[in-house]
Amino acid sequence: MQVFSVIMAGGGGTRFWPLSRINKPKQILNISGNDVLINETIKRYEKIIPYENTFIVTIESQKKILEEVLLADVPKRNILVEPVARNTAPCILYAAMNIYIKYGDAVMCVFPSDHYITNVERFRFILCNALKLAMNTGKLVTIGIKPTFPSTGYGYIKFAQKTDHTDFFEVLEFIEKPDFKHAKMYFDSGSYLWNSGIFVWKVSVILENFRRFLPRLYEHAEILLKYIGTQQEKEVLNKVYPQLQNISIDHGILERSNEIIVLPGDFGWNDVGSWDTLGNILPSDENGNIVKGDFIGIDTKNCIIYGNDKFIATIGIDNMIIVNTEDALLVCSKERAQDVKKLVNLLKKQNKIELL
Repeated sequence: MQVFSVIMAGGGGTRFWPLSRINKPKQILNISGNDVLINETIKRYEKIIPYENTFIVTIESQKKILEEVLLADVPKRNILVEPVARNTAPCILYAAMNIYIKYGDAVMCVFPSDHYITNVERFRFILCNALKLAMNTGKLVTIGIKPTFPSTGYGYIKFAQKTDHTDFFEVLEFIEKPDFKHAKMYFDSGSYLWNSGIFVWKVSVILENFRRFLPRLYEHAEILLKYIGTQQEKEVLNKVYPQLQNISIDHGILERSNEIIVLPGDFGWNDVGSWDTLGNILPSDENGNIVKGDFIGIDTKNCIIYGNDKFIATIGIDNMIIVNTEDALLVCSKERAQDVKKLVNLLKKQNKIELL
């Protein structure tokens, strides 16, 4: 059975503003200094999934720049363009339909486009186990991350404790990002994993789950099966897609199904979700500062300083984020890093399109 990857690459990375923008999102930024994040995602599974079996789902405004940075070995025909953003469930359904029509049943791995992983060999080992489980059990498989601290920035997966020695567990519940009190309780209990957003399943199995749990969404999208790969595909897609239910795969299927298993992952995972997570990628100096750019500081500790050509100087600050781009400057306490998304929403309300 063939194996395919589907990379979800239509997000805006709003919590990484002002570096990440609508037309230059986080996944096409070189944050680590090695390569842009989406290419690092693809290279991570290169010994397991062929480059030509990579599908990428994005939006029209990001297609051109994605094509410019994407690894040459990934066929441009495998870039699927959503006419409008409709969350992860329609995105995954459209990709699954493409694979099914073009190749028949297969195993489908779903990856976010902007994660960072330090132990690639360990990741590959766990991914191979997930592939075997999906093939042999016919279940929906997810990879959960062993928590290293009580994070309020990640969703959680509660799993059933077992007495045997298998390396996977039955999923009992998916939980949205909690407050600190609940995050600490989940962390201390040892019965929860972070939700990585990495999924593995047979195409036939996920399509059946769409029919069962999201019948209205599936019925609206089913017409696409007749047109995928034809000259009429884009025209039909533009008519059908805006009508699809705007819902995440978590809410739509994973929270409802009792056929989900989770593999714990311990491979140095980070979703690079906000500026305060940058310390998991870039090293800090002797004062705990993470610096990229021309910078001098006096009594400056535990800060993130990210700049372009403009010189940055600070005096007497602690635990702050300073990000300077050509047209915007962000100054934020680390504790409020998650609120950068709120700031972007405020810019939208004020119609400051040039800053988005």
